[in-house]
Amino acid sequence: MTNASMASRIRPISVAAGLLVTASASLAQAQAPNVQLYGLVDVGVTRVSGLAQGTVTQLSSGIMEGSRWGLRGTEDLGNGYKAIFTLESRFEADTGGLGNRPASGGQLPDRVPTAQRLGLVGPLAPAGAVVSGVNQAIGDQLGVNLGNNQFDRQAYVGIITPVGAIMAGRMYTPDYEIAAKYDAMETQSALAAGQLAAIPAGFDIRVNNALQYRIRAAGVEASVMYGFGETGNSNSNNRFVGTMANYTTDSFSVGVGYNQRNNAIGQKALTTTSVGGWAKVGPGKLSAVYSRHKDNNPDLYLLAAQGVVSKLGSTPLAGQVPGILAAYRTAFVQKFDLFNIGYRITEGPHTVTVAYTTRNDKTAPDSDARSFGVAYSYALSKRTDLNAVVVRLDNKRNGQAAPGGNGYLGGVTRAAGVDSTSIALGIRHRF
Repeated sequence: MTNASMASRIRPISVAAGLLVTASASLAQAQAPNVQLYGLVDVGVTRVSGLAQGTVTQLSSGIMEGSRWGLRGTEDLGNGYKAIFTLESRFEADTGGLGNRPASGGQLPDRVPTAQRLGLVGPLAPAGAVVSGVNQAIGDQLGVNLGNNQFDRQAYVGIITPVGAIMAGRMYTPDYEIAAKYDAMETQSALAAGQLAAIPAGFDIRVNNALQYRIRAAGVEASVMYGFGETGNSNSNNRFVGTMANYTTDSFSVGVGYNQRNNAIGQKALTTTSVGGWAKVGPGKLSAVYSRHKDNNPDLYLLAAQGVVSKLGSTPLAGQVPGILAAYRTAFVQKFDLFNIGYRITEGPHTVTVAYTTRNDKTAPDSDARSFGVAYSYALSKRTDLNAVVVRLDNKRNGQAAPGGNGYLGGVTRAAGVDSTSIALGIRHRF
């Protein structure tokens, strides 16, 4: 065989081998996963007045943002498709735990009925003992991640396609995304608007067992979410639906969101709607958000009703049950509006934010409140900053909110109408 004929045979084989190697490399590149470990540690000293213990000074985790660590990853599947996942866990930088309780512990707002206020004394004392037990059970639920779930913040997997993304798992809700985006503090610190909507919870921040579809193109972002209830014997129990739409340019942004969740027995419960926006004004950014909150069938009322009926419903004191339940319903039904406005300026390493929030309560207890203050951050680097926050909460009539942080509840002040001031100094490091 001549060298020419050998070359003619070898060349096709070499070309085919080269194509195979190229194709294999391309496939490997398309399938190469990108997994990132990330998180932040946020801790500092807080001093809060107006609590039952007096003025409390303590080390707190999550002053500006909740301390967390997580894993997130993407895999390029080719042709415009990607697989994604996020697993995110909270932790308490002051204790190393996974959950926390407010400084006020299990104390409930004064509008929650007690044996004394209901007159359940003397011959009615057994009914009063039931009410005290129910209040203890409710108070035991006040806190963040008390079940110590490992990935309490987020846990989802999804596919990004040329026409949007589909995700499944535990995720932030659409309306909360809008409320958080246009809160002047972006939910950070005791100055955030959500501090006036904490007990009972006025937002569904995250939901389990959720499917979400998202699109993003040319400044437009929108999502639709459905949460499977997966509780009891009905698909409607704890069912959740939500949607949001947002439009952003270099100079302004506007958005609207909506959430609706059923309670544990399938009744329409917490419903929230938020509208917000920001615009570049002068050297900084002016933000505002308005949200409406309504819950005629709260889960805390169901918990109270279950305890009262099971203990008293078949006893000689059954006649006290309607009055007790009416008092609990009045305490836990929600109907209020939040309005937050603020201005943020960043100059070099300095960031200053001032904000003002009002809560207009439209229920019988009339738990109005307002907060105002200033937050300052000094960036030591791109990943580390020092923070100082001063916040005043003014509680009107039956308002009783106490300031917390991004990673923990503030709880309640010592009595209805008592005001509270929070001073926080902390450090935040991102990795």
